[in-house]
Amino acid sequence: MKKRILQILVVICLLIIGLVLHDCIKGMTDLNGHKTVICIPVFGQSYALGEEAKRITNFDSLRLNYDGRIVNEKMDYVFGYFDHSSQFKQYIKRLLHYDRKAFELSVYGMAEALVPQLGEDTIICIFPGGHGQTTITQVSKPDKCYNKFIKEIKRAYQTANEKGWDFNVPAICWMQGESDIAEYPDTDYKMLFHQILKDFNTDIKQITHQENDIRIICYQSSALTKGERFKHNNFNGTEGRIAEIQMELIREDSLIWAMGPTYPYDFVREALHIDAVGQKRIGNLAAKSALGILRNDKRFKGLVPMKTIVNDNQIAIVFNVPTPPLCFDTIQVNKADHYGFNVIRKDNTDIITDVTLQNDTILITCKESPIGCKIRYGVNGDYTKGGRLHGPRGNLRDSQGKNLKVRIASKTYPQDNWCFIFDYLCK
Repeated sequence: MKKRILQILVVICLLIIGLVLHDCIKGMTDLNGHKTVICIPVFGQSYALGEEAKRITNFDSLRLNYDGRIVNEKMDYVFGYFDHSSQFKQYIKRLLHYDRKAFELSVYGMAEALVPQLGEDTIICIFPGGHGQTTITQVSKPDKCYNKFIKEIKRAYQTANEKGWDFNVPAICWMQGESDIAEYPDTDYKMLFHQILKDFNTDIKQITHQENDIRIICYQSSALTKGERFKHNNFNGTEGRIAEIQMELIREDSLIWAMGPTYPYDFVREALHIDAVGQKRIGNLAAKSALGILRNDKRFKGLVPMKTIVNDNQIAIVFNVPTPPLCFDTIQVNKADHYGFNVIRKDNTDIITDVTLQNDTILITCKESPIGCKIRYGVNGDYTKGGRLHGPRGNLRDSQGKNLKVRIASKTYPQDNWCFIFDYLCK
């Protein structure tokens, strides 16, 4: 009996040694010479971790197709084994190649689009951080998932430093907000967002000693119908508040760049999470902002409302249009009433009669004066539903997709900028 147990232990030890050697060999970088590492991780809740997005990125191809210039936080190529609770559990998952939670991440698509735009001496370092089903308070400093994220950046910096490589964190992709919509925590999301951005800059600069500020490349959550109090045309409904704040941050904050809203994509089971193609596409859009940050371009705001003018019963909303002209698209996104626009009176009545396009401006005609009403876009959808078919959505986009496209799993997708959801009082 003892001999049998000993044999089993020997086999287990040999297996572990074999896995370690395989992991090391697979993870070894064969990059020679001086390199500059550009680290752009993604942080947030389940969207940042790719929950339910069945992986379509082939990790071997991710390494081979880009000459080894896409790496993880260990400067190697063993992707997809994230665990928010501890680095030890993460290591064991990597060791055993436990990939049940190896979902598609937006940063895979971002890195694939970004690497060809940069010099051959540049490496892109990507990895996820955060925790699913958490509010912004629960992922902020000093929460353990925030601390772990900072430790991962420190690990990446130290590994690069040991190789004699330069290391910089120009930006972090932000994907958090669903729980702050659905759980009604009644916190100051904008203040908390600014605080975590300040903490990122303080804590990461202490590690990397970089002078340049860290930017946020921000998505927008569209999980409005997941709130149990959600009712269509509810004047007092707060479900659009987080999306509105995210839009305002993107529009107004000098350190925040646009990624895009999530509603134009397919959601898994039409529920909460975008699918793998959606992760790939929104990551591809994040690459555009990342490249702009690296090149010190003008800050990219996406398709957002800039000014509202009221004249009698008509509202004119002037937009920032990245690639004119504006379009109403009912093919990529299922048509919403009034193309996603609402003007809600205090008695929960929508007073819109017509919505038209005029260059960079949307003209909304109402039954009466809209003063005191809520002007909304994308605050709609079937209860609990998400995505481009039946979730909160609108049909307004620019025309970037005519020239910018991405090919995923043998299919080509136009990469337009879709209008961010908004919800504000008409004054």
